[in-house]
Amino acid sequence: MRISPVNSARIGAIAGTAALVAVPLAGQAHAATAKVTQDRLTPTSMTAGTAARAGLTVHSGACFTARTLGVGVRDAAGDNLDFPGAASNVRICPSGVSITTGSRTLAAGSYTQFGFWQDSAGAWHNLPSRTLTVAAAASAPATPAPPAATSGSPVPGQSLIWSEEFNSPIAYGSRWIGDNTSAFQYGNHNPGDNKLDWLSDSAVSVANGVATFTATPSSNTLENGKQAWTTGLLTTEGSTQGFQVKTGDYAETRVQLPTATGAWPALWTWKNGNGEIDSFEYHPDNPNLLELTNHVNPAQDYYANANAVAPGKWVTIGTYYGANSVDWYVNGTKVYSDNTGVGPNWSAYLILSLSVSAGEYHPAPTSSSPITFAADYVRVYG
Repeated sequence: MRISPVNSARIGAIAGTAALVAVPLAGQAHAATAKVTQDRLTPTSMTAGTAARAGLTVHSGACFTARTLGVGVRDAAGDNLDFPGAASNVRICPSGVSITTGSRTLAAGSYTQFGFWQDSAGAWHNLPSRTLTVAAAASAPATPAPPAATSGSPVPGQSLIWSEEFNSPIAYGSRWIGDNTSAFQYGNHNPGDNKLDWLSDSAVSVANGVATFTATPSSNTLENGKQAWTTGLLTTEGSTQGFQVKTGDYAETRVQLPTATGAWPALWTWKNGNGEIDSFEYHPDNPNLLELTNHVNPAQDYYANANAVAPGKWVTIGTYYGANSVDWYVNGTKVYSDNTGVGPNWSAYLILSLSVSAGEYHPAPTSSSPITFAADYVRVYG
């Protein structure tokens, strides 16, 4: 779960979600040096939690090059929540030009939406605005439906050696620890890794064989001055059992990917400041993409599949910790082999978590509404 600026920039390039510079208020813009007319602005509406891209078509009275052309969104409090992926060095002519932004989600409510451009001197110019209405999403069941069963490890000859089926309350102390981890700088929070997390046992609940992780705004303030979010993390580190995965094991989880902006779930490993293998990391602003990373012998892949990976979708993700290659599986199919592995004597603790992004590489939460993430099981075969 460590952040790599280079890798995160690559994700933004792949998914078209590079961060925007906030658009200043109209009164702060310099006098326009060119006449730009806004001809088309989309979307006209959105649904909360569902990612959408924006489209903008403009033309000018004479050809010139704008440093930036994008689509802005402002909430009722005046905060800019722009669509990512603004275009750079755009030639605007009387014949017109169109752009399509990266995708993002918004909380339910009414927003001010507008095109904007930046002139060669660096001044920002807002185009005519309108109201963008974001409808509330359809109510979800109180408890996620039980997912389909799986057939076990895809690795021949393996049998189940450890599992958490979430059929009873979390066994804190004996099986899991939920309020601290050595992977976090301050034990229960870790602002240096672009996280708003403040860990609490109370943030994970169990019902009908499913664990639900719920993140909510906290009364705590992080060292960087940002408001923390109380959220959930389960680690075997520090528990009485102290279970560890090792070279040759296969770990699998079945999870329901979150929909809310700022959600950052993951299954990963950690030990003695190292040992990190990310079975997956997910961010709803990259709605169809899983990040698969070996931090022990560095290797990484961004697995994109809209049929298998999407906000609100159940997906089974497995990892074989091979000495010479770590292999990743999605819904039982191998999708990536890193050919670097973990070495013959590797071992580490398991971590299943819901972090909350602080906004440096992926958007922070856009409202104070709870953020949820669900897991059906964690199983280890060896």
